[in-house]
Amino acid sequence: MFKISEFSRLSKVSLKTLRYYDQIGILKPRKVDHDTCYRYYSADQLLELNRIFLYKELGFTLPQIIRLLHEDISLKDIQGMFKLKKSEIQHIIQTEQAKLARIEERMQLLEREGQVESDQEIRIKAVDAQQFLSLKARGREEDIPDLFCTFNQLLTKEMRQLAQSPQVVLWKEIEEKEDEFEFEVGYFLTKELSSFPDTFQLRTLPPEPMMATMTFRSDSNFACTACVDLAKWIVENNYQFKENEPGREIYLPLSTTQNVQLMEIQIPIINC
Repeated sequence: MFKISEFSRLSKVSLKTLRYYDQIGILKPRKVDHDTCYRYYSADQLLELNRIFLYKELGFTLPQIIRLLHEDISLKDIQGMFKLKKSEIQHIIQTEQAKLARIEERMQLLEREGQVESDQEIRIKAVDAQQFLSLKARGREEDIPDLFCTFNQLLTKEMRQLAQSPQVVLWKEIEEKEDEFEFEVGYFLTKELSSFPDTFQLRTLPPEPMMATMTFRSDSNFACTACVDLAKWIVENNYQFKENEPGREIYLPLSTTQNVQLMEIQIPIINC
């Protein structure tokens, strides 16, 4: 048995907290000396205290924890609750990281005032008609990697053989939702497919005689503002966006590094 001061040192929990836990009945001392009123705790109560803090980490309130401690909850159930909490926290982190990226993008736009960097080469080129196998979805830009993961899991052996290596994204805005887009993620095909799952779309993208394009590394300083820069260039050079034709993004992995890609933005245009 340990005096409350000794138990406090062992558990790294303050005397004030231990007394409060005793008061509300969440962790009462194993024994109280009626003559001295000293509180005594046993070694197994260190495990009880650890469980209390596990529940607190999961976001439970003290009244809820009191009820949980009186229930027979297995270690497997506790692990499941922690996995759920971990998933929630990861989602929060991803959301906040996306917000940070947007803030950085806005700051760069303010600092540069939309000026195109000297090493951002913008070209106009013709693009041939191409067979495109795709998966359609709605969402935000940060959802694209997960869409490709889903897409690749559904690919058959035949589709893998016919799909060209660049990842392709077609995107257009959704009028009713200003923070979401309509995406098609997929691959250009080298030959006709004999069959494909119903979840996919197979169609021929029309030839585009005039496509404004910009190529850059995904880790470059102006990657997050490239679409804005290209749009400004189109307007300033007396071109127009071609109506009802989605813009495209082409992703090519660089052999020098696994995490950096060569990206090309393509926007169909016409003369004013």
